[in-house]
Amino acid sequence: MAKKVVPEEARRRRRPTRSGSVLTERVIVETALRMLREHGSAGLSARRLGAALGADPSTLYRYFAGMDALTLAIGEELIGRALAGWAPTGDWQGDLRGLGLRIHGAYLDHPQAALLTAGRVTGRPREIAADEAILGILRSAGFPDRDAVRIYHVFIDQSLAFAALDAGALALAADSREADEEMWESTYARLPANRYPHIAATAGFLAERMTRSAYPAALDMLLASATAELDRPGGPPAPGGGPGPARRPNATRP
Repeated sequence: MAKKVVPEEARRRRRPTRSGSVLTERVIVETALRMLREHGSAGLSARRLGAALGADPSTLYRYFAGMDALTLAIGEELIGRALAGWAPTGDWQGDLRGLGLRIHGAYLDHPQAALLTAGRVTGRPREIAADEAILGILRSAGFPDRDAVRIYHVFIDQSLAFAALDAGALALAADSREADEEMWESTYARLPANRYPHIAATAGFLAERMTRSAYPAALDMLLASATAELDRPGGPPAPGGGPGPARRPNATRP
């Protein structure tokens, strides 16, 4: 059974840790981010985190119910960094594009943390603030609530899916990442046109594009589709077809 988390006012240390810092939830999360960047998720444990903080590992459980709760706090920190300094302008396409790029960029600043948290739903204040902001943009633009939720769902899942995909590449060892990127010229560009005519015809464009993230282009395609719905006479159509397969909803993890 997870240990009970001590309330904020009761868990403040009166003395600094052995490293000289006063322990707070934010200090723990920032230290965990550094450890993930340096060692990956396999290197993050209560024992190692306690050692990095200069505190007994058991002290961490005064702040978090367990390592999973710390993982959620790390995800919350990433989305909070995406929101920092952002404010809507009233241009719904520009606001949504800017927020998507911020979310994607915040996760890529910490690839190992992105791989650990992109699929999680934290239910914490900054995640909720991001959800509220995105839905507010869409509803203010004129989308009916059902359509606003549908577009929000696609938008946030797309942002986080690309964040995880691109973070996976960044988390590779440098030589492995370089080998993957060189494959477009060392292998694809040399395929015989008589067997692979379409790859051969587009090899130069593939080599140019495939080493970059497709997220900005995918985001623009989503916005173009949403804009077309909004501009269509009569507004967005009612959703067609039957329901998709049941799945766990992806809130803003953000």
